[in-house]
Amino acid sequence: MPDAPRLLVLVVDDEEAMLEVLRQRLEGWGYRVETAADAEEAARRLGELAPSIVLSDVVLPGASGVELLRRLRSSRPGLPVVLMTAHGSVDLAVEAMKAGATDFVTKPLDHRRLRAVLGEAGRRLPAGGLVQEEDRLGDMVGVSPQMREVFDAVREVAATEAAVLITGESGTGKELVARSIHRLGPRADREFVAVNAAAIPRDLMESEIFGHERGAFTGASARRAGCFELAHEGTLLLDEIAEMPPLLQPKLLRVLEDGRVRRLGGSQEHRFDVRVLSATNRDPRSAIRDGVLREDLYYRMSVLSLELPPLRRREGDVPVLARHFLDAAAARYGLDLEGLSDAALGLVEEYPWPGNVRELRNAMERAAVLAREGWAEPRNLPPAVRERQAPGGGEIRFPRGTTLAEAEKALVMQTLEQTGNNKTEAARCLGITPRTIYNKLKAWEET
Repeated sequence: MPDAPRLLVLVVDDEEAMLEVLRQRLEGWGYRVETAADAEEAARRLGELAPSIVLSDVVLPGASGVELLRRLRSSRPGLPVVLMTAHGSVDLAVEAMKAGATDFVTKPLDHRRLRAVLGEAGRRLPAGGLVQEEDRLGDMVGVSPQMREVFDAVREVAATEAAVLITGESGTGKELVARSIHRLGPRADREFVAVNAAAIPRDLMESEIFGHERGAFTGASARRAGCFELAHEGTLLLDEIAEMPPLLQPKLLRVLEDGRVRRLGGSQEHRFDVRVLSATNRDPRSAIRDGVLREDLYYRMSVLSLELPPLRRREGDVPVLARHFLDAAAARYGLDLEGLSDAALGLVEEYPWPGNVRELRNAMERAAVLAREGWAEPRNLPPAVRERQAPGGGEIRFPRGTTLAEAEKALVMQTLEQTGNNKTEAARCLGITPRTIYNKLKAWEET
């Protein structure tokens, strides 16, 4: 009887013969197997696959298996990683376990022990919460028909070099989509650079995008490359493009059309080869009508377009994502969690999640940290979820003597808490711009 007929194992080893031996052995035990010859190939394959377990040699060309493990602990904290070390390499084994390895086996391999280790790693995966390969693309997870359509669209546009505009409410995962397009495209082994126009002070945005020479302005003490130069031969994501100052947009359009960029204070133009992706949480047509997005820039950046559905319209995705995020948080913090109790899950399913996937992820991380072990209960959920109330409802009371500045800060901070620290959604609730939120938070940090 196969141990785990549904589990996919990614085997990483630079010896072809070893890969073939392990493939035959693991497939005989009922696993599905994919292989990679080094850490870089493994990282690329993780963008295409959703392995349940990674089995990697420690000694690899380039980055070692331990370095791959550390990278996975950062990007895929819940993914079990089993390392193979040379016989007697106790120090390496200790280092691997400290870095977060699920277990290790020594070479020459004891196949009975390897089978037991993989079986235990499979059993430690969340019961009922295992996300199948077809239910994810890169770091995106979804079982709904709406997300299956998104996955198909991502695969289609990734094969092209055309500019893609990604639209959708804040928190729907636009940057994850952009990263998946990059990973599945021909530039996967090059840089991915993301710039959020809403998070950059207006007086620094031109420098961030185009770069600057030393002495170009007060404080420019050294030469700095802009995002186009940094992303050369790779992919550049211009996030929240409708937040870019209108006066800067014609300059951006010229750079996109010419394929050349001149740093601030410089006289020489630099050629670049970049695939440009852009994203906005606003309806582009409304942004054009409101005068915040130039129509010619919109057409240049939306050769292809991809719209992400809000979480409330993704049929059946909330419980799957909730379990996925809860398990990831439990693995990250070393917690012994069973999952969400029935009562907590009921509240999670009833809540409208205006902050979308980002809000749900933050809520599950909070629930995991507060519960620590056993079942996460309703009391571990954020107040807005417990009260089945989207941000904007309820009331805030201030004691007599509260200053206007204190009241403003309290209102902003509580709205951020209710929206899962989603600054764009909080700004919408408060009737201000996301940039105002960023500026206020920065000012409060400095006082």
